[in-house]
Amino acid sequence: MNDHMFRHIRSFVRRGGHITQAQRDSRASMLPQWGIPYSTEPVDLKAVFPQPGRLVLEIGFGMGETTAAMAQAHPDWNFLAVDIYRPGVGSLLARIKAIGLHNIRIIEHDIVEVLSTMIVEPVFDAVHIYFPDPWPKTRHHKRRLIQQSFLDLLTSRMAGGGVLHLASDWPDYVSQMRDVCLACAQLQPVSADGIVPRPEWRPQTKFETRGLRLGHPVADLLFQKRDTATSTSTPAAIR
Repeated sequence: MNDHMFRHIRSFVRRGGHITQAQRDSRASMLPQWGIPYSTEPVDLKAVFPQPGRLVLEIGFGMGETTAAMAQAHPDWNFLAVDIYRPGVGSLLARIKAIGLHNIRIIEHDIVEVLSTMIVEPVFDAVHIYFPDPWPKTRHHKRRLIQQSFLDLLTSRMAGGGVLHLASDWPDYVSQMRDVCLACAQLQPVSADGIVPRPEWRPQTKFETRGLRLGHPVADLLFQKRDTATSTSTPAAIR
C-alpha cells in the first residue's frame, strides 16, 4: 500500500444505477478532456484550469445540476467536482457541453483517497458538501462522511480563510455536522452555531426539493478556516 494511503470506512456504496446511453457517451467522449484521472501522485490544480480564480471543491455533486449552475453563475470561479457516481459524471459532462462551461474539472473517485494522495497542499478557497448521504440507520452512522478525522484531512487542504459550506435535510445529521465542525480547531463558525440562511451562491438542489416536499427541514452550515499556518501532512486514518 502506498505510504500516503490509509484505511477508512467508505461513506458511499458503489450502486450501479441506470446509466443512459447519453450519459455513457458523455463519459466516453468528454471525460478525457474535462476529467482528471485518479493518481497516487500529487497534481497541480492550478495547471489544469485555463484561468486563475477562486478554487472550489464540490464533494458529491449528484447529477451535476447544482455544480453546473454555480459554474455558469460564477465564471471566475474554478470548480473541482469529485464523485464516484457514473451516471452523475455523465450528466455533469453533458451539462458542461450544453452550457459551454470551461471552469469545471471532474475526478471520478473516492474523495478521501483524492485528498490523501492527489492534493497535498492547502489550495481550496471553498468546499461545498450538499446533502451528503445521511446514513439514517443508527448502526450506519459510522459511514457518514462528516466526522472529525475527515475534517482534519479536509481542512489541511483548505486555504486560510477558506469556507466550508454544508447542507442537509436530516436534523440529526445537521446536529452531528455542527458539533463536529464546532469541535474542529481549524474551523470557526460564521454564525454563533454555524447555521445560516441558504447563501445566494447555492441553488436549490433536487435532493433539497424532494426533502422539502417530504416536510424535511433544510439547514445550511457555514464555517471558515482559521487563517493560520496549515500543516500539509496527512492526518490520522479515518476508522
